[in-house]
Amino acid sequence: MEFLMFIILIILILFLEKIINKLVGVEKKKISETSGKNVDRWGRGIILVIFLCTLPFVITKDTNVIKWYWILYFVLILGFQSILEWKYLKNSKQYVTTLIFLMLGIIFFYNIEYLLELVF
Repeated sequence: MEFLMFIILIILILFLEKIINKLVGVEKKKISETSGKNVDRWGRGIILVIFLCTLPFVITKDTNVIKWYWILYFVLILGFQSILEWKYLKNSKQYVTTLIFLMLGIIFFYNIEYLLELVF
């Protein structure tokens, strides 16, 4: 059941991304095809290492701390991505899509306990 819900969530996210891109008029591009390739790799790597190093300290805390930990990670990684898209993908509004997903992700993670109660 959980696996099926996970698959449905991924399909919903992909479908929502297509709709938002079409509404905003975004043509999907990759940062790795620009001069920001190394900045993107290093930035994501540094954020990942910091969060993996702090993960053992957060796991032992209550669920509210863990929830805010993942919200912070989500904000940093998608915020970083949207800044790079704004800077390196000129004449593209792809960063708007990323910011919309950032807001939706924050709402989702903040309400995840309530959503899990509804599903299970």
